[in-house]
Order: sequence, then structure tokens, then C-alpha cells
Amino acid sequence: MPPSPRSSEVEINLPQVHEEVSAAFARYEDALVHNKVDLLDELFWSSPNTVRYGVGENLYGADEILKFRQGRPSTGLKRSLQRTVITTFGRDSATAMTLFRREGGNKLGRQSQTWVRMPEGWRVVAAHVSLMDIV
Repeated sequence: MPPSPRSSEVEINLPQVHEEVSAAFARYEDALVHNKVDLLDELFWSSPNTVRYGVGENLYGADEILKFRQGRPSTGLKRSLQRTVITTFGRDSATAMTLFRREGGNKLGRQSQTWVRMPEGWRVVAAHVSLMDIV
């Protein structure tokens, strides 16, 4: 983890906050590859303002996101992560960016998430997943 520089009075990567978001991100990843839909739903902000852009879908609001997760296949979800970068901004917001590859796949996945500390804990408020051909 990089040191905690200050940028315009916002503390970047405070160690305790970075650990919290890293743990939330790890919980999310485990839930994703093991298709724990209830936990995935819990880790997303339960709001009509939550947005998730996927490889083939644009989802607006927690209800659309949950419906998508409930209908998606539960096999072939294992993946390996590369170049994960988690950056925290102050004590209550963060971004998580990672590359991923699925076993036997010929695509490189890119995932970005915006996390915010809510009263109930860290939640994803926006996410984007895309794929590109491996060159």
C-alpha cells in the first residue's frame, strides 16, 4: 500500500480505511466467484441511485442489479485478479480497480467500483465491468 499523501486536505489511503475497503473488496470477490447472491446484494448500496454497467447490461438501481444477479449463470465464475488498485479518499469513500481473467478465456476483464461508507458499512455505489480481447 502506498503512503498516505495529502491532496487538497483530503487524506489519501489512511491505513485503517484502506484495510477496511480491502477487506470489503475481498468479501465481494469471494461472493462473486462463489455466486453468493445475498452477499453481493448486501455489498451494493440498496438505492435506486446505484448504477452497474456490465459487459452486456446497463443496470439502474438495486432492484435491477439484484434481478440480474439472480438470473445469471452460477458456473464459470472463477477468475484471477491482476493489478488491483484500491485508493481511499478521506474516511468514507474509495475506488477499487482491477483487471481479471477467467480460466481458459481469451478476454481481459476490467472492473471498477466506487465504495462509500454507509451507516451499515462499506457499499458499492457504482460499478463498471468491461472486456477486451487479449492481444
